[in-house]
Amino acid sequence: MSPVYLAFTITTIISLSSSNWVVYGTEWKPSWSTGAAEEAEAVAAIPCSGHGRAYLDGLVLSGHEPICECNPCYSGSDCSNFSSNCSADAGSGDPYFLEPFWMRHAASSAMLVSGWHRMAYIYSDHSYISQLLVNHIKKLHKTVGNAITKNRYIIFGVGSTHLLNAAVNALSSVNNSSRTPAKVVATEPLYPVYRTQTELHNSRDYRYEGDTSLWKNKTDINGTTFIELVASPTNPDGKLAKAVLEGSNVKIISDRAYYWPHYTPIPSPADDDLMLFSLSKFTGHAGTRFGWGIIKDKEVYEKMLTYLDLSTMGISRDSQLRALKLLNVVLEGDGKQIFQFAYSTMRNRWTRLNQIISKSKRFSLQKLSPQYCTFFKRVRALSPAYAWLKCEREEDKNCSKILEGGGINGRGGSMYGADDRYVRLSLIRSQDDFDILVNKFTLLVAKG
Repeated sequence: MSPVYLAFTITTIISLSSSNWVVYGTEWKPSWSTGAAEEAEAVAAIPCSGHGRAYLDGLVLSGHEPICECNPCYSGSDCSNFSSNCSADAGSGDPYFLEPFWMRHAASSAMLVSGWHRMAYIYSDHSYISQLLVNHIKKLHKTVGNAITKNRYIIFGVGSTHLLNAAVNALSSVNNSSRTPAKVVATEPLYPVYRTQTELHNSRDYRYEGDTSLWKNKTDINGTTFIELVASPTNPDGKLAKAVLEGSNVKIISDRAYYWPHYTPIPSPADDDLMLFSLSKFTGHAGTRFGWGIIKDKEVYEKMLTYLDLSTMGISRDSQLRALKLLNVVLEGDGKQIFQFAYSTMRNRWTRLNQIISKSKRFSLQKLSPQYCTFFKRVRALSPAYAWLKCEREEDKNCSKILEGGGINGRGGSMYGADDRYVRLSLIRSQDDFDILVNKFTLLVAKG
């Protein structure tokens, strides 16, 4: 062994040992991480009968191991008791349908963080944003082909909900020649947060002004800025949508949370001025609270960055690390595994539900057209995240009440600015939730 190599080896041993790593020759063995890894695996191994999950941060029984947190309609210490009288939960948008994928990739998606990981407010480049994660996001969109990122600015938020108001705040002040508040509008049926969040902030710089149809051909009012929120695919009905309003004073925020091959064909990369994406509906990790924006205009980017810095001083370093780890898994190989799994799951769910509903004259589902998808390179079948159900009978004016009578809980149409003859039903929850939903509908349709 050369003196230089020997010196390097000794230095390495001392350095790693001082960080609680033990090095044996040219190999190292974990020290401080062993206990944490064993604890995580022990909790993950708790079976809960396949109808629940135990978590490291869950409730514990008598100060010992965490207890099972059961799926809806299941109970008992191991979630083995099923209640047939329980209602199907089709209201929440928790994307549990992706949980089996991550269980199959337990080793590659796991992460163990030291107690001293990223304790500072900022990264070493004095930013709140991980440049490595930015690079991964750009690679992701290039692989999927759902958004243009070249010569764009990338910004992070606490989910796309956080970024939504940051964008409204920024656009309400950029090139606004009028002193009147910007008018924030969206096309109904719409994602409820567009209205509720804008009203909550009660800003003097912008106001929520309802459906875009009220303002079509009226956008030249005193030079007022219009901010149109466009979800594509739409929530609740899954349609690919475009902005309605036109004019130099119209600013568009494109909510692309569902613009993934899971839920919709990808006809071409989105090339909008301001696009918002979310980890929640992409990988299913809603609880990580991580979203990103892709922005053309530097001034808009900087105003959003200021808003985010002041409101949160950047996004959790832990959330960014987890997002990075998840994207590493997604981008393995040809980068298609998660999309093939997710699309297959959602397509099968839509097909099963549609087959049941088609036997009834009382209910109907939204009409969506198959089209060519550049990601799968073929015309693909439908796989929306939500069923937008309509009660067709004249007397069924409140569809939610009709479904509740059959043991199905959804979200009424009025929540989305639509008629209460409509109900949004979530298809992205756990397999248990979907199976219960299908069984309840089978009984409801059979009754006529």
